Amino acid sequence: MKIFAINPGSTSTKIALYEDEECLWTDTQRYAADVVDRFKTVTDQEQFRYDEIAKVLKTREVNQKNFAAVVGRGGLLKPIKGGVYHVNSAMLEDLRSMKYGSHASNLGAPLALRFAGGGDEGRGNVPAFIVDPVVVDELADEARFSGLPEMPRVSIFHALNQKAVARRAASDLKKNMWDCNFVVAHIGGGISVGAHERGRVIDVNNALDGEGPMSPDRSGSLPTGGLINLCFSGKYTMPEVQKMINGSGGLVAHLGTNNLREVEKRIGAGDAKASLVFEAMALSIAKEIGRCAVVLKGEVDAVVLTGGLAYSDKLCERIGSRVSFIAPLLRYPGEDEMEALAWGALRALRGEDTPQEYEQ
Repeated sequence: MKIFAINPGSTSTKIALYEDEECLWTDTQRYAADVVDRFKTVTDQEQFRYDEIAKVLKTREVNQKNFAAVVGRGGLLKPIKGGVYHVNSAMLEDLRSMKYGSHASNLGAPLALRFAGGGDEGRGNVPAFIVDPVVVDELADEARFSGLPEMPRVSIFHALNQKAVARRAASDLKKNMWDCNFVVAHIGGGISVGAHERGRVIDVNNALDGEGPMSPDRSGSLPTGGLINLCFSGKYTMPEVQKMINGSGGLVAHLGTNNLREVEKRIGAGDAKASLVFEAMALSIAKEIGRCAVVLKGEVDAVVLTGGLAYSDKLCERIGSRVSFIAPLLRYPGEDEMEALAWGALRALRGEDTPQEYEQ
């Protein structure tokens, strides 16, 4: 079964064609900033991106009639449970209106439906899906509480990759994901650590808002009193503080770079500050893993490391030295979103995962 996957990013669109589990080819279209900037909204980019993708399919002589399904990256929707979803009119309305936020991923579902041969009001000639968008919310009720009713905790994390590697870890352990408990740490530019209880992510930090561990460019959770003082110091505007938390925090704030390889080179050259900041980030990740292990009452089948930073032997060793007492450590470097999308659609086609309907 041929599955076409579409993953829109802010200045690029990744596409791939799979035949069952095998990737036949991938392509990444990159757009100059001035090309993207000519559109007032993300929604306005839809036709442009559709045309660019169509050019690639024509060049590669791909017959869309041979698609068994088309799957797009899920965008900013209302909080929903994890899994595979049909692209429907309610979903398109919320994404195109940007009701829950503006991001290039909002284009994944409408593009998927169009390449499946469907219009806005109906299904295509073949199924169009999204899989595990960032708004997946399976939090336990008690995990939603902070110390203030005005600030409930929100589930926004690397759901697509976390769910995919949880399935992979269960398979490697010769178990079913629905019978396993995992702590999954996605460590990349942003870091999210989730407590997976028998397939549900019952607790996770909000990586988008900077909650949780320090990362290459995000501050992680901050001392509350210090943050209040900073915000009311009169030195910074609200956008400047937001940038400090997400974009210029973490390694960027301390060392002036978000490149972990560069940090490791500095350490190798004897840079004591770089070494100390590196250890601090590893500690903050390990502490979040420990917190999730407590959420799971210590019943953990494996601690799973994934994401771009999981390629670093040094970082994974530092984290492992602190958390290996919890459970065996499994490592799946990188973030293969195209594979996760395609395999999610394949599970739906094979009847292994029942597609759900999005409701407003």
